[in-house]
Amino acid sequence: MSEVSTHAWTRPHDWAEVVIGAVAALSPLWLSTDTTAMWTLVVLGALIALDGLASLAVPGAVYGEGIQIALGVLFFIAPWVLGYTSFDGASWTSWIAGVLTIVAGAAAMPVATAAHRTAGQH
Repeated sequence: MSEVSTHAWTRPHDWAEVVIGAVAALSPLWLSTDTTAMWTLVVLGALIALDGLASLAVPGAVYGEGIQIALGVLFFIAPWVLGYTSFDGASWTSWIAGVLTIVAGAAAMPVATAAHRTAGQH
């Protein structure tokens, strides 16, 4: 990594998290769901998008990427834990959004760590 972006609003990993969260949060508009699946998609999707925005605003906040990974894991296991596997669209949305969130958070972790170190060296 030759150049670490310490500038707010410039990291593609965090923009991906915002998009993933927004799509998941809005997905009950076009998916067949029950109340549990709908609220899970809306709440976890909104939390992922908001945490992505927070990571964009504060690029050196490493904890935000850890939160993203945890939210991704929760999203992935939600269909089984909350019992909405009978809704294929909602389940697949949870699984795919969960995996993508985990991948984006894990990919952003070294970048956030480097930005955190660089920001502290003024």
